[in-house]
Amino acid sequence: MNDLQEFDIIVYGATGFTGRLVVEYLHQRYGNGGQIRWAMAGRSVEKLVSVRDEIGAPADTPLVVADSNNEAQMTAMVQSTKLVITTVGPFQLYGSELVGLCARHGTDYVDLCGESVWMRQMIDLHQEEAERSGARIVFSCGFDSIPTDLGIFELQRLAKQQLGDVCSRVMGRVRGLQGTFSGGTAASIQVSFAAAKDDPEIYKLAIDHYSLVPESLAKGAPKVEQPNGDQVYYQEELGSWVAPFVMAAINTRNVHRSNALLGHAYGQQFRYDEMMMTGPGEKGQAVAKHVAADRSIAGPDAPKPGEGPSKEEREAGFYDILYIGTTDDGKKISVNVKGDRDPGYGSTSKMIAESAICLIKDCPETQGGIWTTAPAMGSKLIKRLEANAGLSFTQV
Repeated sequence: MNDLQEFDIIVYGATGFTGRLVVEYLHQRYGNGGQIRWAMAGRSVEKLVSVRDEIGAPADTPLVVADSNNEAQMTAMVQSTKLVITTVGPFQLYGSELVGLCARHGTDYVDLCGESVWMRQMIDLHQEEAERSGARIVFSCGFDSIPTDLGIFELQRLAKQQLGDVCSRVMGRVRGLQGTFSGGTAASIQVSFAAAKDDPEIYKLAIDHYSLVPESLAKGAPKVEQPNGDQVYYQEELGSWVAPFVMAAINTRNVHRSNALLGHAYGQQFRYDEMMMTGPGEKGQAVAKHVAADRSIAGPDAPKPGEGPSKEEREAGFYDILYIGTTDDGKKISVNVKGDRDPGYGSTSKMIAESAICLIKDCPETQGGIWTTAPAMGSKLIKRLEANAGLSFTQV
């Protein structure tokens, strides 16, 4: 970690839609210069001033001009802070240099990335460098993939405590969700689809559930065939039809990386799938088929980066996900994760801010390297999210 910094946190991309929500959250909950010294960063000082004034932050809120095309500005930004929050995606287009600079200079980093192939490329390029410099780089600190990664982490903790064993089989089932996915998520999916279509090697990596577990991390653990989350079917035990869930493509990859980083604490035969419940009967079946056929997030009508729902829409949003674990001898345990805002904006902006604070304030023992949230912060982050960010992790 960098020890000679002016700031604790710099929010890079503060003038974008999600970045603006992050700095607004930091201002409203933490102020500035007390517990947390934070700054706003972006390409245009005029836009930074405008956002600062819009969120009601004081005139002396630090503003940092940093253009991704200006290496000197980016380097100066990274060297001036303990940690960089970035909301600037698609990350495969705009994020590689920043990860490299943080890894080189020992600066912590958190993002909202759901682009598994790019994440693997960054792991291959910068894991050893981050270990040497002490930089803690944590991808996917938003709706993808905190509820799933920490939900399963908490489920496995309770299973070991109460059942004396971990769950080798876990199902994630989205019971309710209201809100739109972010324009950044849509853009990332579109760019990722295009890259996979054009390159067979990228496609092969994109469909691999273990894409974030290189051989050096797997340490000989087998790749276990995973449940098929792409089919519509009626799930008897839940009394509901289930359909593919769009975030499963990144959440499943992060969970398997977490398991590996935790020394395969969930077992070497761990299996996970994530789907959306659509209800019983013919109506539930029809909704499930519609969900499975929906490609709107990858189409021209998807939200654009910089666009997003109103404050009222964000506050009316929510999500409710059930994680059901089964041990090898058939014992079951369940954890319910809920969020009190729409997933892509309102809740995500709070999650990434609390992840950043947790990493620099609560986790001095976490070593340099490229992490997921569960092994990097685990129960400490759960505690923060429940106290501050409107999430709950409840055994049911």
